[in-house]
Amino acid sequence: MSPVSYPSHERTHVGQIAAIIAATVFLALGLFQLALAVGAPLGHAAWGGDSARLTAGQRIGSAISIVVYAAAAAVVLARAGITQWPRAHRLLKWGPWLLAILFALSALANFASASRWENLLFGPAAVVLAILCVIVARIPPTR
Repeated sequence: MSPVSYPSHERTHVGQIAAIIAATVFLALGLFQLALAVGAPLGHAAWGGDSARLTAGQRIGSAISIVVYAAAAAVVLARAGITQWPRAHRLLKWGPWLLAILFALSALANFASASRWENLLFGPAAVVLAILCVIVARIPPTR
């Protein structure tokens, strides 16, 4: 049996929906990281869950994560044609694939964590993000 092939416009529409969902999750994760970076006692849900309060290094890591999540949202939205990118760029072609790999690895780390929050919330979220990024990466290129 051969795989089902969908017309490119249908794949584009599904990809745009996936990009919007992914960007929304990236935004939520970025807000969570912002809360951690400014000192909210949510450390049991991040960074291995060792302590409610993060160390200065972990707070800096959370601040860096905000930039990573914002960039990830920008890449998937631009790849889906929802937002504009300054010019055609290889990042739009390969970025969603890189994000898919990154979040698949993140899922493994979250599932292996001692933190129940990471196991039950962030592990599954990373799996969903990896799948959404693959869907976005498969959007037919625009000419």
